[in-house]
Amino acid sequence: MALRNHSTITEFVLTGLSDDPRIEALLFVLFLVIYLLTMMGNLMMLLVIRADSHLHTPMYYFLSNLSFLDLCFSSVTVPKLLKDLLSEKKTISLEGCLAQVFFVFFSSGTEACLLSVMAYDRYAAICHPLHYGQVMSNQLCVRLVLISWGLASLNAVIIELLAINLDFCDAQTIHHYTCELPSFFPLSCSDISINNSILICSILLHGSGTFLPIIFSYTRIVSTILNITSTTGRSKAFSTCSSHLIAVILFFGLGMLRYLMPSSGSFLDLLSSLQYSVITPMLNPLIYSFKNKEVKGAVKRTLGKYRHYCTG
Repeated sequence: MALRNHSTITEFVLTGLSDDPRIEALLFVLFLVIYLLTMMGNLMMLLVIRADSHLHTPMYYFLSNLSFLDLCFSSVTVPKLLKDLLSEKKTISLEGCLAQVFFVFFSSGTEACLLSVMAYDRYAAICHPLHYGQVMSNQLCVRLVLISWGLASLNAVIIELLAINLDFCDAQTIHHYTCELPSFFPLSCSDISINNSILICSILLHGSGTFLPIIFSYTRIVSTILNITSTTGRSKAFSTCSSHLIAVILFFGLGMLRYLMPSSGSFLDLLSSLQYSVITPMLNPLIYSFKNKEVKGAVKRTLGKYRHYCTG
């Protein structure tokens, strides 16, 4: 796709997280540790789910896709952030900026769809346990994942077209550590009113289209759990969806506000971006492993097989 940008601006300057070299050094160590934990945690989830036949179920099929997506999502921004923390001049090319815009929307959009699909899976498991195997067939699971990736791709392409058609004049500084449209749009000398309207509509449609099914699913789940007479049964039913509920809260917490509220270049803007693009991909495998007995059991079995292989 050829760029239709008529400006002479070829690169932008990122303000980053700090301009103090000592603070940047500490932040580099912090985010390097976070990135390594993200890679190790999500790779571990992929390995364990693939290796353990007990986890070859729809829930863990979706979770493996989520882990793969978190690997991609974190890699869109964190490596560039680490590089800039060690650089005096933090620059990014126009093409690189547009690429980040696309992959941030693609990754976050797919994750929102997957979280919605996983909520439906929990609804089917808790509210219709006798028909769960028929409802969540292998074919349906594959179709739901493909639809999630497809819808997110379409949304990302639409958003990318909004950015490609902009002209840039003198302003070259992005008051952020990465290229995000709320910080990118104000730099344009084009009329961005229509672009902003389309962006907000796109976010609302995609956000409501993924979040409302989650609300519906959990409304039915809570209603079903409250009708369970056994305290043990209630606790067991709630434990099957508590990890997913925490992941939903973390992802949708500040992410939606970041794109619906005007960019101010404040610390809150940076915090919200870090929360859903850096912190959440690291926490997801921890949440699903610490709060899930099946995953913990699978990890022990996998490590046991590995030790037996090494000693045998």
